[in-house]
Amino acid sequence: MTERPVAARLLVAIWLGQLASLIGSSLTAFVLGVWVYQRTGSVLQFSLIFLAATVPALLVAPPAGTAADSGDRRVLMLRADTAAAAGTLALALLVAADALAVWHIYLATALTAGASTVHQVAYQSMTPALVGTRHLARFNGFMQISRAVQIAAPLVAGALVVTIGIGGVLAIDLLTFAIAAGTLLLVRLPAAITRPPGDSTAARPRGGAAEGWRHLRARPGLLHLVVVFGVFNFLFGIAGVLIQPLILSFSDPATLGVLMFAGGAGLFAGSLVMGAWGGPRRRSRAVLGGLAGGGVALALHALAPSPWLIGVVAPLFLFTLPIVNSSTMTLLQLKTAPELLGRVTAAARVIGDAAVPLAYLLAGPLADAVAEPLMAPGGALADTAGAVIGTGPGRGIALLFVVSGLAMVLLAAITAATRTLRRADDLPDAVPATAV
Repeated sequence: MTERPVAARLLVAIWLGQLASLIGSSLTAFVLGVWVYQRTGSVLQFSLIFLAATVPALLVAPPAGTAADSGDRRVLMLRADTAAAAGTLALALLVAADALAVWHIYLATALTAGASTVHQVAYQSMTPALVGTRHLARFNGFMQISRAVQIAAPLVAGALVVTIGIGGVLAIDLLTFAIAAGTLLLVRLPAAITRPPGDSTAARPRGGAAEGWRHLRARPGLLHLVVVFGVFNFLFGIAGVLIQPLILSFSDPATLGVLMFAGGAGLFAGSLVMGAWGGPRRRSRAVLGGLAGGGVALALHALAPSPWLIGVVAPLFLFTLPIVNSSTMTLLQLKTAPELLGRVTAAARVIGDAAVPLAYLLAGPLADAVAEPLMAPGGALADTAGAVIGTGPGRGIALLFVVSGLAMVLLAAITAATRTLRRADDLPDAVPATAV
């Protein structure tokens, strides 16, 4: 009778500790990006931070999955936190010595990204055993609050830089690492939660990282789901890079901060809804609905150069993000045997995130060299698309929002028409209905 409340308390304590760490990391990431841009004045050097945060994650994911299926996942999370904290501490010491350079930030960002990937793979692999099928979807919904924190971080980070400086922000980040690690150390978790079934620390799992790929290939519904998620991430990445230039084309930085906060509020609201509700029983329908609704909201960003319009449609678009993310992760976790979950999660991350660096690299050139000239007064599309969304500075970026939104709606239609995707929910569950 007392098992479920105890499990719930453990879950909340761990979740809060991890959320605190993510808040600190989000503040640091924003502050370091601002520092690089202010010191160099280079958009290219600023954008390299995004690559430093994504490419190492793709490389680290496969061995992280194998490690998560090889031993104690909590220990793996603690080691990852220690590595990330070491990178942050090194930056803090460099700031204190007034010796910080741009390449230090790239290196530390890459280290933190790799450590974060290891941490997340281990965390997501451990979650089903802790939560059980009944509350898994709701927990994954609450996990999306972390994305809202990342989007809203600029408002808080800007104020902190003014008051306590970059060194103070790094100190806060180190404190949040300590909170997360302390929570993991203090909360007692049974081995049935922290270790995969049949775990032996003396031997690595059979098949290694490749077993995750084989598992997905043997279940086309899951493989297609992950591919859809990858395309969604690519379109989201395009929008994520271009939303700030779009807003700044007709507004000022103060308004940008308010609108970024509004978008984060929409994401936060979507996370709370998914956390309280968990989504429909057939989670593939939630993915379909999130894609379709998100695509429409994304295209609506282009209707007019208006802060009021963005203040409405940006939260609507980001409201759909937790629906797609949490439903996809829940399906993967439910349909994968616990002893394979680390490797399958890692394979899914590689497929799902591989296009994100490409989106970061393409967004700027597409906007500057292609879309903006097309939508300039007298441009090739000035009399057609321009008659609907207007012409002039920023309207080329708006055109890319239309294209990305329509592509997302098309992706929803493809999802609805693909039989294997629709039947992914019918695969047998591989985790217990209640937490350990």
